[in-house]
Amino acid sequence: MPEAIVHLLRHGEVHNPDRVLYGRLPSFRLSELGQEMARRAADYFSERGKDGATISYLVASPLTRAQETAGPTAEALGLEIVTDERIIEAENHFEGLSDIRSHLREPRYWRRLYNPFRPSWGEPYAAQVARMRDAIIDARRQAVERGGPGAEAVLVSHQLPIWVTRLASEGKPLWHDPRRRQCTLASVTSLEFDDGRLSAVRYAEPCADLLPGAANLPGA
Repeated sequence: MPEAIVHLLRHGEVHNPDRVLYGRLPSFRLSELGQEMARRAADYFSERGKDGATISYLVASPLTRAQETAGPTAEALGLEIVTDERIIEAENHFEGLSDIRSHLREPRYWRRLYNPFRPSWGEPYAAQVARMRDAIIDARRQAVERGGPGAEAVLVSHQLPIWVTRLASEGKPLWHDPRRRQCTLASVTSLEFDDGRLSAVRYAEPCADLLPGAANLPGA
């Protein structure tokens, strides 16, 4: 049995009919489908509990879509939601724009596109990983303090921070093609720890059957 497991849960589908790159904008809520995804995620963690897992700590990004996704899990497991700014969505200079491709042809935005490896249009990948790792370390410790050895924590975050954290955990380059991220809506990326060290990374999609009809515009 691992010393601890930290689950990184991506939020559910967002109501976003204008296909805005919503980033850190506070007003974007879950759609009806996203609410169903949040309930499915709660069922997923409830089943883990029935199978013997001790999920003792629940954290969410301060953004509305993450808080709403965490709600059903909090209710199902009897946990409070701890809000942590460190697992918020990545900063993006194109935040608030829709139809991003058309804007990329405008010269005023070109200065944001010179370095895709950093990336130059937003928060550096390395900075995202650093803040996520700090939050994960704290969550791992809190889970074990509250639930004992083998306890688990759930962190509700966003696609890009979760994905680059996984890449870093697997020793892979942080630069990537956004279309190839394995981090679907309401997916669970699980980090297993032994003796304080990462020993395994696992991935699950509790809402796989809901994804074909979902809008999946990355937030950043």
